[in-house]
Amino acid sequence: MKKILFFSLVCLMALSVNAQWVDLGLPSGTLWKDKNEKGEFYTYMQAVNKFGKRLPTKEQFEELVTKCQWTWTGSGYKVVGPNGQSIYLAATGCRYCDGDVYGVGSYGYYWSSTPSDLVDAWNLGFDLYGVYVNNYRRCYGHSVRLVKNKACARKSASRD
Repeated sequence: MKKILFFSLVCLMALSVNAQWVDLGLPSGTLWKDKNEKGEFYTYMQAVNKFGKRLPTKEQFEELVTKCQWTWTGSGYKVVGPNGQSIYLAATGCRYCDGDVYGVGSYGYYWSSTPSDLVDAWNLGFDLYGVYVNNYRRCYGHSVRLVKNKACARKSASRD
């Protein structure tokens, strides 16, 4: 049993090491994680409770939409920043409030940390026709992509 637990811990550590922060050259200094968080779909409250300030704000999504070049790949978007670095946002679909999953490979939704009102919150949504920042019911299950500020990244690196 100890060997299995040790192996599982090593695998989890390797997965977290493989995730990279990408500097797209955005004016805000926001760094974007190169992979979605595991767990497939999160409701808004699950995402906020688990990831907190590491979720992008509505403004960070708006910056991503307006400052980057978006190219549909057939199953998501390649997002290229002003400095030429890129991330990929998969069309993961979404889970409706009733639990049914739709749109895998056709569209994607990613939660922000920004509430819209008592029942909705802001997100990034897209399909092959375009990309937009919109609001959705908090009970929907959406994907999560984390962010951090470049200045915070420098502080944590200097502590290592």
